[in-house]
Amino acid sequence: MHKSYQPLKPVTNKYLQKKWDQTHYEDHRSKVRSAKPVVNTRGVQTPAHIQLKLKKHQVEEERRAVIERDNQLLANRLTAITQSKGLVDHWNHYTLNSLNGERRRAEILQVTHENQAIYQRITERKSEYRKELWEENWEKVEQRRDDIARYSRGVTNKQKPNKCVKFSSGSSGGSQSSSASVDDDDDEDYKH
Repeated sequence: MHKSYQPLKPVTNKYLQKKWDQTHYEDHRSKVRSAKPVVNTRGVQTPAHIQLKLKKHQVEEERRAVIERDNQLLANRLTAITQSKGLVDHWNHYTLNSLNGERRRAEILQVTHENQAIYQRITERKSEYRKELWEENWEKVEQRRDDIARYSRGVTNKQKPNKCVKFSSGSSGGSQSSSASVDDDDDEDYKH
């Protein structure tokens, strides 16, 4: 193997030169493996006070303490209720006293007096509408309508349909009427 080795520079002994070159190469490789980077690419280390967030933990602990205290108070009340004889103290032994009750009562009285006065004024006032004039006007309108009409209106009101048309339905066997008035003697005339 040392015979096939060709060094870069002329040497007297190829075997020794190969051994020295191999030693230099291994030293170089070990130095490359153990070399440290010149540029620090690890980034900035986060400070401890940002990682821990002590204020957040303190707020959570205070909140838990408040919840625990409220739970303890509720538990004490529940045990007191279960240990009592079941009587409920729901009586309020005090009267409601409003600071402006008198003023409100006086305002309500004043408003009711004003409303009564308005009501009396409205009821005492005579109506400005005269029914007699309206009726006279309506009679004039009816007279004009009769004068304009081709046929007098009294005759058309007297005419009512006396005839009744019957329709026979195939499935029910009964008959249906198309007019409002039904004459029994005309039934035989219109049946099929």
